[in-house]
Amino acid sequence: MSMFDNDEAASRLVGGSADADERAVEAVLRPRTLSEFVGQERLREQLSLVLDAARARGHTADHILLSGPPGLGKTTLAMIVAAEMGAPLRITSGPAIQHAGDLAAILSSIGEGDVLFFDEIHRTARAAEELLYTAMEDFRVDVVVGKGPGATAIPLELPRFTLVGATTRTGLLPGPLRDRFGFTGHLDLYEPAELQRVLARSAGLLEVELREDGAHEIAGRSRGTPRIANRLLRRVRDFAQVRADSVVTADIARSALEIFEVDTMGLDRLDRSVLSALCKNFGGGPVGLGTLAVAVAEERETVEEVAEPFLVRAGLLARTPRGRVATPAAWTHLGLAVPQRAPFAGEAELDLFGTNDDN
Repeated sequence: MSMFDNDEAASRLVGGSADADERAVEAVLRPRTLSEFVGQERLREQLSLVLDAARARGHTADHILLSGPPGLGKTTLAMIVAAEMGAPLRITSGPAIQHAGDLAAILSSIGEGDVLFFDEIHRTARAAEELLYTAMEDFRVDVVVGKGPGATAIPLELPRFTLVGATTRTGLLPGPLRDRFGFTGHLDLYEPAELQRVLARSAGLLEVELREDGAHEIAGRSRGTPRIANRLLRRVRDFAQVRADSVVTADIARSALEIFEVDTMGLDRLDRSVLSALCKNFGGGPVGLGTLAVAVAEERETVEEVAEPFLVRAGLLARTPRGRVATPAAWTHLGLAVPQRAPFAGEAELDLFGTNDDN
């Protein structure tokens, strides 16, 4: 269970594989206010209205649910909500809440007006989820003491607070939980032009001389995701400092990203391994997820949760009831000839949600 204040949040809520220096850089690059946040104009306007109205009334803001793919700024927006409201930020996540008591301990320690950021809220344990209903709606929790017939529920009044929930899978949230959020916002993938603005801002903070064509090259390989764009910028910066004159141009960016195995579509080593195995080893599919994972020497969850979402969005892979299937674009991207009788030509109905667990 993790819970800490604003000063610690920016440096600790970053990918687990990042070292201390990388986390520090991430913290520097995070926008601090809505005006600094690039992109998501409609969402920023809606969120600004919610927060401005709450401040004008002298009340805490309504509970806020933010949804969208990873890396688009949900954590950053939660920090901005706390900053705009002048309130402390407390942070936890769904996987960290395994029991109702875990959640009760967090809720009992928050103060009046605090902002509680709940990352991956769709992964909260059911018992804790039910406790969250009364906490969000009535600002109280019933703490059960004892077991069996002698168990007693002790009501605990809570100060008014704002819950900011973040999820990458809104469909997994129960209806009663979704309904308790006063505002729901969705973050969309960024357009290349928006990513160029993100990169220009980050380059200024990192004191990197980034030319417009260099920003364009990096943005085109960033999968519509600011987090990826900033990560690629840092790696291109390293290349430019060591092997060039520290100026990031299109040619320098291309050379750097070739070394770091990021191709023109933004595919990395894992993505290309999945596509290559699917096309070369299994004739384009259909092939089961477990078999595909073994073929690329990765865990099933890694292939499904890390590689597949972007490959599906990019139109390179399709999920069907019979298994994973490579599209014509996948063969073309790998420089392979599209077979005349392809498995994607209407043999199986597409299932973009991959509901068949055996596949």
